[in-house]
Amino acid sequence: MTNPASPSTPAPIRRALISVSDKTGLAALGRALAEHDVEILSTGGSARALTEVGVPVIEVARHTGFPEIMDGRVKTLHPKVHGGILARRDLADHRAAMGEHGIAPIDLVVVNLYPFEATLASGADAGTCIENIDIGGPAMVRAAAKNHGFVTVVTEPEDYQALIEELRAHAGATSAALRTRLAAAAYAHTAAYDAAIAQWMQGRLDGEFAPRFATAGRLRQTLRYGENPHQHAALYSGGEARPGVATAAQIQGKALSYNNLNDTDAALEAVAEFVPPHFERPAVAIIKHANPCGVALGESQAEAYAKALACDQTSAYGGIVALNRPLDVATAAEIAKIFTEVVIAPGIEPRAREVLANKENLRVLVTDGLPDPGAPGMLVKSLSGGLLLQSRDTGRIGRSDLKVVTKRVPSEQELDDLLFAFRVAKHVKSNAIVLARGGATLGIGAGQMSRVDSTRIAAWKAREAAQAAGREDELGVVGTVAASDAFFPFTDGLMAAVEAGARAVIQPGGSLRDQEVIAAADQAGIAMVFTGMRHFRH
Repeated sequence: MTNPASPSTPAPIRRALISVSDKTGLAALGRALAEHDVEILSTGGSARALTEVGVPVIEVARHTGFPEIMDGRVKTLHPKVHGGILARRDLADHRAAMGEHGIAPIDLVVVNLYPFEATLASGADAGTCIENIDIGGPAMVRAAAKNHGFVTVVTEPEDYQALIEELRAHAGATSAALRTRLAAAAYAHTAAYDAAIAQWMQGRLDGEFAPRFATAGRLRQTLRYGENPHQHAALYSGGEARPGVATAAQIQGKALSYNNLNDTDAALEAVAEFVPPHFERPAVAIIKHANPCGVALGESQAEAYAKALACDQTSAYGGIVALNRPLDVATAAEIAKIFTEVVIAPGIEPRAREVLANKENLRVLVTDGLPDPGAPGMLVKSLSGGLLLQSRDTGRIGRSDLKVVTKRVPSEQELDDLLFAFRVAKHVKSNAIVLARGGATLGIGAGQMSRVDSTRIAAWKAREAAQAAGREDELGVVGTVAASDAFFPFTDGLMAAVEAGARAVIQPGGSLRDQEVIAAADQAGIAMVFTGMRHFRH
């Protein structure tokens, strides 16, 4: 029986309970505890792993006098476990209850949980996912964290070394400061675990929103600052299993900034639109300030990059380059010719890596896959005093979805370009206008309060790019197609596109003045198709 103690004093560790899914560092921790003559209670695989390295272990079933039952679902849910963890050592009636019922104190709980998120990410069926929802683990962790005045709880292998050093510094005890820090980490651990389960279960309800929303993440990186130097920022990973910036491997370059991460995410999501079966060719997206400044398809990756760059070479300087397939050496050589902040791709060829190695400040990220633009998911935005949630924009338009509303019918090439341009417009800040031809953007107008202004900017950008390429006859504009992320409420936006040289237009339709806009298109002799779907992006 322990003597009365104060929660603020060092708490000696004489008995520990260890039950971990992740065995990383377990042997070293077990040996360290043995050096301090700590009695170790354990279960299943943890007990075997400790025994194999010569650390004495008492099975929990022997300690409680009750066997594991129901395929291991019930093993630590016992008064001798939870009483030993929850008992306050400073209260006489708690100590008396322990003595009356033969409950030995448990001073250290080392638990991490069944790998629910890893099981979910593996594509396992619902039954397997449910069996990987831990019950006893979170109960023990929360109990130990609640009683951290006397009990030390550890949920992350990364904290083992701090515990070992503390035991050495305090002759086998832990300080109140460490116990408090670890208790906070423990509650965050179980909160994140429950949030992952809640999100998964919520995702099975066909879009129904729950009365409460839970989300969590794991700190990946503390950033130097946020959008501006006076703001704090950090990167967390978590949520849906989706290849992307938060899980990518950075194989080169200096640390990523907040703006780098935000822009790189936009770049990867944009280029992921162009994957089989709808698009078989290499695609490249160049992003600046979360907006595309050039997107293109090519017969080769290098051709796609050259076409994307030609759309707006000025804005591409210091931009983000995203590719829909592993980076090859020819494209790497072209990228290396101008200052680029980040390159992100599903992979990189060894020789391409050698080429980019000479640009030591260039960040290179490898994702080992592309996010599925059609996969369901949730987008979260903070508001003053709340959160705004919506499902991901998974809308995709194919030829069969198009409605030709003009007398002139688009040509086959124009249909291809219209679908390409509309897919790019989905990733341009509203109001968005995209001029394109031959599987490449020629001018992009983004984020304007007036759709007419977005159209004029797109046309100006296209003319500027034509002049830069030595095509001052404006062939860089004439014969393009135009995509609008939302309908034209008046004829002025449409006519601005016609004046820019567009010969075919794609837009959602649905304006009260659709018939006026269609009549204007017919009078101009252009083709126009409606999609019935808009892509506002704010």
